Amino acid sequence: MRDSASGGALTEVTFYILLALCEPRHGYAVMQFAAERTGGRLELGAGTLYGALGTLEKRGWIRACGGARRREYVITPDGLAAARAELERLRTLAATAEEILEGVNCNGEIPVLRADAEGAGEVAEQDGAPGLAPC
Repeated sequence: MRDSASGGALTEVTFYILLALCEPRHGYAVMQFAAERTGGRLELGAGTLYGALGTLEKRGWIRACGGARRREYVITPDGLAAARAELERLRTLAATAEEILEGVNCNGEIPVLRADAEGAGEVAEQDGAPGLAPC
């Protein structure tokens, strides 16, 4: 797993496992949760899932609970904090993307932003009209 415990991005697999374990679930139920919540786009194999569960347990983000016959896992406070931090990162990412994509018109042109200190971030003008960069 390439997740960063120091505030970086979680993989999609890790994020969905943490979300699934906001209530106790066994491995197969985690796989079903991920598949259902992503419309089948994310289908976890057993090897991927159980490897990830072991890593997350070592990090202290989840813990085992339940009996030996059907081992269940549940998120811990540290895991919940990691999931919430990832949600905030994704919200910021989406807001940035919306802001940028708002300026793209149907011709594939984007506004040219001024880089000078005085007008940084404002749309530059060319011949009295907003400057557009052709794609």
